[in-house]
Amino acid sequence: MCQHQPPCPTADAVDRDAARVVASFPEQGWSLLCNGVISFEDTGELLPDGSMIAPHRGPAVHAMA
Repeated sequence: MCQHQPPCPTADAVDRDAARVVASFPEQGWSLLCNGVISFEDTGELLPDGSMIAPHRGPAVHAMA
């Protein structure tokens, strides 16, 4: 889906959340990223293959170091 340069991370990449937002629905609590991932405001994600990533709030790993 990503048509810009440099290309965004793929949906199966660890940093998939870094992809650009192509559609945002803040009133519903979700955004569509250009890699096909639907990102929810509670940090959960729905991947293009239908699998889900559970919400993963908490301190950033680098903040804990």
